[in-house]
Amino acid sequence: MRVNRILLSSSLIVVALVIQVSVLARLHLPGAVPDLLLLTVLGLALVYGHVGGALVGFAAGLLADLAPPADHAAGRYALVLCVIGYLAGLVKPETGQVKSATGPMAVVVAAAIGSTLLYAGVGALVGDTAARHVGLGGLLFTAALYDLLLAPFVVPGVMALARRAENDPLAETGSAKSGDISTGWLSGGTGLRIGGRSNGLRVKAARARVARAGRIKGVKRL
Repeated sequence: MRVNRILLSSSLIVVALVIQVSVLARLHLPGAVPDLLLLTVLGLALVYGHVGGALVGFAAGLLADLAPPADHAAGRYALVLCVIGYLAGLVKPETGQVKSATGPMAVVVAAAIGSTLLYAGVGALVGDTAARHVGLGGLLFTAALYDLLLAPFVVPGVMALARRAENDPLAETGSAKSGDISTGWLSGGTGLRIGGRSNGLRVKAARARVARAGRIKGVKRL
């Protein structure tokens, strides 16, 4: 991943996690908790694609696993968001522009339901049966509802920031400067360009031929 992607993704993930832990988790809503971190991963995956979405999802999930008051095994939510980010990146628009809100909203609902099922499934494998006591059906409904209501305020903004970072004019300027620097390295630290050096070699060769011709003429006169 490029530097601008890493910086933007890290900033958005940290902000989303802080808001989710300090605000959304304390609302005590019935059923699930609105998953702002999931929506952030979805917005980035819809711009970066499946590989970038998987990397961002894994990093976001691992950070959530380690952040207090996490009460589950580390790596569990990282696996969930990694899979969700990969799958969401597969439906990335080819042009990077979303023509309607139907597609992203469908992705949000599918991701909310899929992440809840996958999280409960991984928990069942490691012996965590909390989802059974709470009620899996209620969790699925409330997770999809809360994320769908929150998505219009999060996903478009995240996608806009990601696209703006991808088309950052400073990145093009930086690449041009790096090209100039590499050209300077090729000139061997002399401050001369390759073209100037070749012209200098041609002038030296011409002078050598003129001097050689002068010496030959002098020998013939003698």
